Amino acid sequence: MAHFLHTADWQIGRVYGQFESDDAAVLAEARIETVTRIAALARERRVDAVLVAGDVFDTQAVSDRTIRRLFDALAAFDGPWVMIAGNHDAALADSVWSRARQLNCVPANVHIPLTTQAVLLDTFSALAAPLTQRHTYDDVSAAFDHLDTPDGLPRVGLAHGSVSGRLPESADAANPIAPDRAARARLDYLALGDWHGCLEIDARTWYAGTPEQDRFRGNDPGHVLDVRIAAPGQAPQVERVAIGRFRWQLWQTPLALPSDLETLGVRLAQLGADDVLRLEVSGSVTLADWEGLQQAVGQAAARARSLDIDTAALTIAPAEADLAALRLDGYVAEVAERLQAMQARAGTATEAAEGAVARTALRLLLQYQRNLAREAA
Repeated sequence: MAHFLHTADWQIGRVYGQFESDDAAVLAEARIETVTRIAALARERRVDAVLVAGDVFDTQAVSDRTIRRLFDALAAFDGPWVMIAGNHDAALADSVWSRARQLNCVPANVHIPLTTQAVLLDTFSALAAPLTQRHTYDDVSAAFDHLDTPDGLPRVGLAHGSVSGRLPESADAANPIAPDRAARARLDYLALGDWHGCLEIDARTWYAGTPEQDRFRGNDPGHVLDVRIAAPGQAPQVERVAIGRFRWQLWQTPLALPSDLETLGVRLAQLGADDVLRLEVSGSVTLADWEGLQQAVGQAAARARSLDIDTAALTIAPAEADLAALRLDGYVAEVAERLQAMQARAGTATEAAEGAVARTALRLLLQYQRNLAREAA
């Protein structure tokens, strides 16, 4: 029996520029910590090998220290690792892989084929198709059709790219892979990388997805695949194993009724230290509800790893009681009334832009008046 872990898209060295520096550093470190957990899982499950289907590194320009740390993270599993270059870390003449060799930090049990070839292991043959350039419009896995391997060993392909016609239109069209490659090449299993979610193309063709989530996309990331093949020609048994730490979530939440805000508050209260949330709110709220939302978000942000809120589509419609409490009169009342009317504009691009500015201005004006009223009380 062949028994191995399939993983991909580690993206070691990724920079999270959209986050605060402290959060970015923790999220980057989590990627190496997840590799350490994969090594421990491989040892615990006594697999024959770990296959890494490309994009081990996020860029060719990662530091020497990062390269060393990555290979140190493999130490818990002393069996074979087979890892190929993807589009982010393509096997160029001068690449992150050549630097790793120069640093002499690649362990003897780590196989890094830089050309298409078969890597013979004790229980199966790994047919590897590393990318030698970032983008190609040829199917590099086509070479599997003609690669000979010993009889009696399962054939397992390892490639990085987009299965033609099987991924969303937003997926990169470069580096195509034929959807029937497993059948054409007599593969018992085809281990793929590039799509960051865990996805079954067919019974013998899988994307493992990135083991540590890195995007606000609900495509089932955060896994490795435990694969067992009883014998050549037998269907593989594939188990999804959750391995990631952080939960990235995108909430697109319309607010119209007081109960909507209450429901959102309950959800925010459930966030913890491993949550990374982008919250997009829309609709209309009173001034009191707006202040309640700010408080709930502030409390949740203190517990979560990161919380980013987008209120560009949220309007404030002050209730009569709000306006009375703020003691708006004269010119200030006129300005508030004009801003209320402007914030709902969404016809032309210019009107939409003016509406967004008006929403922000109205919030600042009302908050300022609220502070004045409190000071006078």
